[in-house]
Amino acid sequence: MPCSSRRLLLSLGPAALLALLSLSAPARADLPATTAVIKRSVVAVGAYDPLANPRFSFRGTGFVVDDGQLLITNAHVLPELTGDQKLAIQVGRVRLESGGQFDVRTLTLLAIDREHDLALLRFSGAPLPAVVLAETEAVREGQAIGLMGFPIGGVLGFSPVTHRGIVASITPIVLPPANARQLDAAAVARVRRGAFDILQLDATAYPGNSGGPVFDADTGQVHGVVNMVFVKGSRESALTNPTGITYAIPVRWVHALLAAKR
Repeated sequence: MPCSSRRLLLSLGPAALLALLSLSAPARADLPATTAVIKRSVVAVGAYDPLANPRFSFRGTGFVVDDGQLLITNAHVLPELTGDQKLAIQVGRVRLESGGQFDVRTLTLLAIDREHDLALLRFSGAPLPAVVLAETEAVREGQAIGLMGFPIGGVLGFSPVTHRGIVASITPIVLPPANARQLDAAAVARVRRGAFDILQLDATAYPGNSGGPVFDADTGQVHGVVNMVFVKGSRESALTNPTGITYAIPVRWVHALLAAKR
């Protein structure tokens, strides 16, 4: 900076200096603003049975993409249906103490990517606001992010909860089958193909957050999908001894799943 410019800045009072810096800073939103936008696109995913009590059985989180009638969630979130059950999402905020207005939309599975634990579904009814997906390579280590979902299911009422953190690392990992029944030839072939990058987040997610969006704290663009199956057992105990580390599938695989259906 030239000496004359430095002297000019030093001569300004605090109010004038702050005003000048605000004019030179890039336009950005903040987490409260982005949270309000993302919340419109986040829904509870589960099974619906009109004869059961409760009728809706929660399984995880999902978020709306593309044309407003497509939904992304984790493949492991989808329930094994029995009897009259249907895949469904619960739309609207429901608080335990006051009830609330909500409706249930049924889902149709369009595509599933078990290798990256993702599922693409279409839901019935009117479209909902869709998130903006970030570019494939846009995420950076150290980036401030938010993640949103329904931690611990409906224990606290079905109202989306936001956690804040950073992208701690972008690191390779191999996704194992969710259980021994899925250890077939295709699963073995996926392991042999090697690792893919995953987002390690310095933020704590809980059961129920699976399938929720990981978004830029300033812009709201979605960079990944929360996943709770990567580290289990002795290394992670999400409820009794959380480490504060969460994993997420990068958005590149969401783009790939959407492109495959076009």
